[in-house]
Amino acid sequence: MTIVSDSLPVGIIVRRNPGITRWAKWAWHPVAVIPGAGPADWKEMRREGDAVEYHAATLSLDLFSSDTQGYLVALSSKTPSVYAVFRDELNPAARMPWKAELITANAYEGQGYAESGDGLVELVPMPLSLISWVRDFVHAHHVEEDFVKRKRDRTHTDLVEDGKGDPRIRQLSDVYRAPHNSVRGKS
Repeated sequence: MTIVSDSLPVGIIVRRNPGITRWAKWAWHPVAVIPGAGPADWKEMRREGDAVEYHAATLSLDLFSSDTQGYLVALSSKTPSVYAVFRDELNPAARMPWKAELITANAYEGQGYAESGDGLVELVPMPLSLISWVRDFVHAHHVEEDFVKRKRDRTHTDLVEDGKGDPRIRQLSDVYRAPHNSVRGKS
């Protein structure tokens, strides 16, 4: 089976709000995506008081025919969304604390990043044009796979008694014997 792919540049908008605790000066949240966006590197787009929105980066959103089930899950959610994944910027001289790593429409892949607890991973709602593009790709390349129940292996593993007890310890009988009265104590 040949894997078909398609890609689209997608800009990620990140909002920086003042932190609500004394331990976090700023709260960062990806809030929107721009399909077909040009290149950007934390370009300030809008400012309202202390809240600032940046066009943080433009990444390639890649779709693969082998991942259509994950796209279907994302499209069927209450709010169809993509996952935006950012990692801590390790360079102390960097002007922003996050580096854009990935954008994906595959719900399974995004969930894997979200469960890792590493970096900044957020669901960002898809605009209608992006929903349409992903849906058209899925309709063109999705192949429904039949569920095949796993059949149990009919090998009898209980016929051989290897592994009962430790062969280095000498015993007169089976290790699964009932305890003696001397072990339980006499009443």
